[in-house]
Amino acid sequence: MRIEELNEIGFKAAKNEFLKCCTSEEWAKRMANSIPFEDMECLQEVAEDIWEKRLKNNDLLEAFAGHPKIGDVNSLKAKYANTSAMAGNEQSGVDSASDTTINELARLNKEYEDKFGFIFIVCATGKTADEMLEILKSRIGNTPEKEIAIAAAEQNKITQIRLNKIFTEE
Repeated sequence: MRIEELNEIGFKAAKNEFLKCCTSEEWAKRMANSIPFEDMECLQEVAEDIWEKRLKNNDLLEAFAGHPKIGDVNSLKAKYANTSAMAGNEQSGVDSASDTTINELARLNKEYEDKFGFIFIVCATGKTADEMLEILKSRIGNTPEKEIAIAAAEQNKITQIRLNKIFTEE
């Protein structure tokens, strides 16, 4: 969708487009309320500003909850059926992983979720399953405060990638 089209589709339709990028209702609402956007750079700056400065922890957790678990391809397909082509590539590094790696990801994902109360969030684009496993291992010892900040930064990266996939200036 071109930026010009986004600027003219109305609040509800725009909010629905933004929800494809991030499942935080508050973020999507604030983005739709920020229309019109001059260009893609402006859209991305507003998106980042809202994400980093305008949301509460419950908004972040809502975005995290809309995310598939790393290695859980069925969850990925179910939660992002309307964006399967876009989200499907995000975990392509898991597709060729060994059973040992997948099982370890699943085990540590559960441990992570039990500890922090939300699923492990990482910008998986371009990462192999083994790389994601190492990242998960490195983060599981964090404090909850540190981890929510890291997860939020990772979610922001994912959202920016999705914005680039949905919206264009051409």
